[in-house]
Amino acid sequence: MNIITKSTITLLVAAGTAMAAPQVGQPAPAFTLKDSNGQSHSLADFKGKFVVLEWLNHGCPFVVKHYNTGNMQKLQKEYTGKDVVWLSVVSSAPGKQGHMTPGETNQAKADKGSAATAVLLDEDGTVGKLYDAKVTPELYIVDPEGTLIYMGAIDDKKSTDAADVAGAKNYVKQALDEAMTGKPVSEPTTAAYGCSVKYN
Repeated sequence: MNIITKSTITLLVAAGTAMAAPQVGQPAPAFTLKDSNGQSHSLADFKGKFVVLEWLNHGCPFVVKHYNTGNMQKLQKEYTGKDVVWLSVVSSAPGKQGHMTPGETNQAKADKGSAATAVLLDEDGTVGKLYDAKVTPELYIVDPEGTLIYMGAIDDKKSTDAADVAGAKNYVKQALDEAMTGKPVSEPTTAAYGCSVKYN
């Protein structure tokens, strides 16, 4: 007969809490990752600023749509120009679609004209799983107090068709504009669409 003690229950609850999916209105999960230049970045480093986390895989046709049209880069440039920190996160495992070496990452960043503050490499998928990131692109916004205020899709056109970008409702732009002017985010959670994150 298995005896479950109070301490065992506490450990199980703690383990469950640690792996719980992030929630809007709650503190964004803390993390530290190295970027493609070998520099470490912690979410806590950016306290006092808005932070966008963008899950990235340049092999995914949904990501290709937003980069080939310049849609993602336009967003990055607009908001990094307003002192927002934009962190692209690559959680593709070695050997999987979207995985890149640091050198390949820097080349892709230059080729695509990315204006991200940094591209973070999450080869073992720890941070992707911490955020429950399921697809690329998937975006999260953290406010200056460290609270998660948006999670989900870039926009409302769930397709790979570049022509859909022009008429799309951009949820990320909407959320940032609202939050940065002191308004509540009207649509804080949306259904992300894209390719599955290529974890191990």
